[in-house]
Amino acid sequence: MIVCPQSMEHPRGSRCQRLQGQVVKMSSSEPERPQFLFVKALASRGRLEAVTQQMGYHPQYLDSFLKTQHYLLHMDGPLPFDCRHYIAIMAAARHRCRYLVNLHVLQFLRAGGDPQWLRGLDFIPPKLRNLSEINKILAHRPWLVTKEHIEKLLKISEWSWSLAELVHAVVLLAHCHALASFVFGCGCEQEEGPGGRGTLKPLSPGNQCFCEAASGNGCTQELLRIGRKRSLDSCMELDSLRERIQRIHLEAEGREETRLLQQDREEDLVGEVTGATNLACYMQDPDFGYQDFARRDEDQTQVFRVQDYSWEDHGFSLVNRLYSDIGHLLDEKFRMVDGLQSSAMAKRQGCEPSVFKRGIWNYIHCMFGIRYDDYDYAEVNHLLERMLKVYIKTVTCYPEKTNPEMFDRFWKQFKHSEKVHVNLLILEARMQAELLYALQAITQYMVS
Repeated sequence: MIVCPQSMEHPRGSRCQRLQGQVVKMSSSEPERPQFLFVKALASRGRLEAVTQQMGYHPQYLDSFLKTQHYLLHMDGPLPFDCRHYIAIMAAARHRCRYLVNLHVLQFLRAGGDPQWLRGLDFIPPKLRNLSEINKILAHRPWLVTKEHIEKLLKISEWSWSLAELVHAVVLLAHCHALASFVFGCGCEQEEGPGGRGTLKPLSPGNQCFCEAASGNGCTQELLRIGRKRSLDSCMELDSLRERIQRIHLEAEGREETRLLQQDREEDLVGEVTGATNLACYMQDPDFGYQDFARRDEDQTQVFRVQDYSWEDHGFSLVNRLYSDIGHLLDEKFRMVDGLQSSAMAKRQGCEPSVFKRGIWNYIHCMFGIRYDDYDYAEVNHLLERMLKVYIKTVTCYPEKTNPEMFDRFWKQFKHSEKVHVNLLILEARMQAELLYALQAITQYMVS
């Protein structure tokens, strides 16, 4: 039994709260419930991040997202664990996303990473530093990635990358770039307190939320077990029970105090490292940013045509061959966001849900120079209001310029969950666009 809210529609940025008198039964047959996913996220991280809370409005997608992210960062793969988190730091820094930088700095240190690396790119191995160029291009102008960039990283030398390592790194970069868009788009960056430290912290045992009540807390589980005893036959047994409960409480408080002290020490270190740090130290050419794919005063840039290279026919098989199973996880995530219900949003525009979502997806890909020959792009102006288009372009191309007012202004008739849905479409469309360019360049290198 866990305590949970009756509705997931809370104001933007709201925290996981303790609710009274609302109890539902959780079973393993209902893994899609957001409470179950929150419990898993809390158990693995020790905290419930704002990103997880926002994605919880769409629990099926959240389940897919958490599986993919866990696989990328914590399961067997070509890259060492500390390098994975440092690559995530480099990617998040491109958009000055302190929220993600702080999370991965903490995980980098927990993975045994060298604290000296956190002083910037000048203090990391050349092999990692060589990734800066493709990180920069993928984050802002992915259409500029060429097979020459791939060849430079794979060339035989002391610091060369293997194909499997590079694919792992590219997926991580694209994942974190796109996640930065979601963080800014949903206002998760505003959850950061002064000095860049997150304000979402685990609650104490005396103020548990529904997530912690089911997270295996020794005190809670033991009390529940004791509560299932039929009765007590004597005062002696009652006194013994009281002493036992008191001892359990003291032990649990001691464990919690130790855990919180350890967490505070870790977060103090993160604050020291990132609080006063200019994130530009993790970037090469920090002024490099997005430019419109085809500017009117320039020659037409080569358009990426999906019928020539698509995720389904080309990217999926390549990435899955070089980094086992990640293709299946990514494909599930792309399909999951496409399958989310959006009937209310589409109804307001007088169209079918699939038409509305495809309009958003194709508009995002169009900004990165990816075109679908079977799509009439005049539909975009018909489907998407001007304020929504401005919001989508900002969150997609330069998310660090997004502000809370933009989130509140765009489509005031949207429910919060619908706005999160738009941001999930941005996340996945952007990630797929970056992957298409990177994987195409790798393919060209392999066949040349």
